[in-house]
Amino acid sequence: MVKLSVNINKIATIRNARGGNMPDVLTAAMNCERFGADGITVHPRPDERHITYKDVLNLRPLITTEFNIEGNPISSFIDLVLSVKPHQVTLVPDAHDAITSNAGWNTIKYKDFLKDVISAFKECGIRTSIFIDPDKILIDHAFEIGTDRIELYTEPYAKNYSKNRDDAINLFAEAADHASKLGLGINAGHDLNLENLKYFKQNINGLLEVSIGHALICDALYLGLENTIQMYKRELK
Repeated sequence: MVKLSVNINKIATIRNARGGNMPDVLTAAMNCERFGADGITVHPRPDERHITYKDVLNLRPLITTEFNIEGNPISSFIDLVLSVKPHQVTLVPDAHDAITSNAGWNTIKYKDFLKDVISAFKECGIRTSIFIDPDKILIDHAFEIGTDRIELYTEPYAKNYSKNRDDAINLFAEAADHASKLGLGINAGHDLNLENLKYFKQNINGLLEVSIGHALICDALYLGLENTIQMYKRELK
């Protein structure tokens, strides 16, 4: 079964809107695990507008499933990951002022940089993943960089799903097949939701994990967190 990692950034966004500690990010993470999440994802940004570096440090001893830290590998992020030693680090090329991640890595242009960063993480026993567009050439270079996995950036799939889901999935299915032949593990994330998740899972060979935050937390406002996590899990069976 494909693993569901719940991104709790949006919970931190709500907390930060008022200050204080409501909702409690640590309690929310533990509840996500208790309700069936296979992992917890956080994506600290330099301005700490949602998940903070302190949150990451406080979460580490509490996580009993898998802990995935996403982010742009600036020096402070690298230091944080090396000190926390999560199960997985996902490298994302988001600009400091980006509202949300909106593109995968150019693994040709940043090949040497990514190779050095990934080598440092792997020396500490941290599984590595590169956020990437469904492009076979970029995947080839990701393989040469030495990453353990890739995370397919799925916004284009989600955006086109309602228009023509077969057309929407084709590039992703081909990219996943190509990555699998190279021996790369496959993760996916961005705008996956209850409408489009099952079809994605059914057509992506070798899919290991999806990371979902925004849609899942939005659904939880209407359906409840426990029920929502179970609904997403059913889509992945």
